[in-house]
Amino acid sequence: MLFRMLRPAIFSLDSESAHRLGISALKVSPIRARATEGKTAIEVAGLRFPNPVGVAAGFDKDAEVPDQLLGLGFGFTEVGSITPLPQAGNLKPRLFRLVEDKAVINRMGFNNGGGAAALARLKKRSEQPGIVGINIGANKDSDDRIADYAAMARMMTPYASYLAVNVSSPNTPGLRALQDEGALTELIDAVIAARAETGAGLEMLPPIFLKVAPDLMADDVDAIARIALDKKLGALIVSNTTISRPTLRSHHAGEAGGLSGAPLRELALQRVRDFRKATGGAIPLVGVGGIGSAEHAWERIRAGASLVQLYSAMVYEGPGLGAQIARGLERLMRRDGFSSIAEAVGTE
Repeated sequence: MLFRMLRPAIFSLDSESAHRLGISALKVSPIRARATEGKTAIEVAGLRFPNPVGVAAGFDKDAEVPDQLLGLGFGFTEVGSITPLPQAGNLKPRLFRLVEDKAVINRMGFNNGGGAAALARLKKRSEQPGIVGINIGANKDSDDRIADYAAMARMMTPYASYLAVNVSSPNTPGLRALQDEGALTELIDAVIAARAETGAGLEMLPPIFLKVAPDLMADDVDAIARIALDKKLGALIVSNTTISRPTLRSHHAGEAGGLSGAPLRELALQRVRDFRKATGGAIPLVGVGGIGSAEHAWERIRAGASLVQLYSAMVYEGPGLGAQIARGLERLMRRDGFSSIAEAVGTE
């Protein structure tokens, strides 16, 4: 209700200023109790999620408010993308609301304060409960992007519930080329080795999740699935924003960048189905892209996702959406006769 009252004022600001205002508000808000484990709890990659609804990377780029987000009722949150060195990202304006389409276009370009600054924040909250994944990336001007990912894995392993390797942003030139089978194999090997370097004394090494693009051909899906199985990845995050452009009504439709929100829903849903088939259900999937209701989340779970993530829908529905969806999933689970989320995964 509060968000609905404030939304006209929020929408009077440009998109990036509104986002920064939201982060600032969360930073000064009291930290609420995290979501408790209920009937929608699920285990994925050795981690016990109190519910399957998480915050996608891109919202909390610099790990400023992970505990505040968990306090909103999310089962987990993913910070980043974080790169070794600070970088300003692309020129502004670079974030656009497509209100008529309930969508967002961004060409942020991995803007963040760098690994050292994020690490300092993560160290301070390292004794706090809750699942916080760390999404890692490479600097735009890096001479060796694979080395950047390895450096980030080495740095973040002791503080990550899981490491998310992001090779699917369309806003860093050449980054998606790392989804090529040979380059991706080399990259994952480097991240695995780096994780082992600093994770030797940990009770459990953080699993590696790989975030992929929705704009993949069938051969790409098969190749990524083979690598995920061979390297025993913890999960595939399906998917990032799309460079495709379905029919859109907003005057921002022609802006360059990645499209997210409602128009991405069907494409992202189909990619979950594709990866479920390609992996034979042997690798957990995280469904993201266009999820704006419990029904959307349930559809993604029935298609093969064990977890789901939100971001763009919160722009339009507010920060309480995660808890709302988590409650709705419990209702839908009971309606369809399932005793757990895990039992429903892939039963479409």
